[in-house]
Amino acid sequence: MMNLSTMIAYGYRHCTPPIKQLLNYTTFLHLHHHHHHLQGRPLSFNSLNLPNLNLLLTGNCLFFRMQRFWIGNGINKNKQMVEHLQRYGVISSIKVAEVMETIDRALFVPDGASAYADSPMAIGYNATISAPHMHATCLQLLEQNLQPGMHALDVGSGTGYLTACFAIMVGPQGRAVGVEHIPELVASSIKNIEKSAAAPLLKEGSLSVHAGDGRQGWPECAPYDAIHVGAAAPEIPQALLDQLKPGGRMVIPVGNMFQDLKVVDKNMDGSISIRSETSVRYVPLTSRDAQLRGY
Repeated sequence: MMNLSTMIAYGYRHCTPPIKQLLNYTTFLHLHHHHHHLQGRPLSFNSLNLPNLNLLLTGNCLFFRMQRFWIGNGINKNKQMVEHLQRYGVISSIKVAEVMETIDRALFVPDGASAYADSPMAIGYNATISAPHMHATCLQLLEQNLQPGMHALDVGSGTGYLTACFAIMVGPQGRAVGVEHIPELVASSIKNIEKSAAAPLLKEGSLSVHAGDGRQGWPECAPYDAIHVGAAAPEIPQALLDQLKPGGRMVIPVGNMFQDLKVVDKNMDGSISIRSETSVRYVPLTSRDAQLRGY
């Protein structure tokens, strides 16, 4: 049996095809979900109302492979979602499983969405919430830097899901900060958090979400033991490196067309070590205006 890192790499590199194959695959996905609307009608791309391809393939690396595993499984409970991720080897950490069970994903996705399906989904403003397996992967990579009392930064915090998970992990003596440059998402994410198990931490002030350019981090609460970036940067922003504490870790997708999830460790002497965890596909880390224009 192949190990998880191999399966992740394989699932991305072999299931994210050139544009022609990609269009064929997106057609298949929409036929699978909307075949009853298309019966007896000529097939064309215009009739399929295909989504933005960047949004379809963002925030995930196992999407196609896990999609095959999960179609028809009827996942409708947060705990079941976590158990499936454990069963398929995505979650191995007891702590990560507990946190993902505590923070109900359904509170952080658009109304009517399939909250527990292992796929990314659009949340408006050309942004997405990542697939559950990517959230689990990032939480596991950062687990040792999300201990009680530590400081964590979530760049591109979106609907607030991962920021809430961070807050639960670092606890009331720690600090979890989300930065999102779409003010409407900041406002809605705070409402989401207020309905979640992280609400007391928001009220007490150990959890906060701010409107700002995440590429500049959030210096007020630096340095950070853990930094997560939820969009792909062409290169690692220097401001985020500067705000990473010695002994801290950042997880960030890096690249343009081809992206890798980078694990960035700042050593105690201030030097930086970087390794690639897996190939991924995220929306770009860019300005607010560029994002609203569709990059």
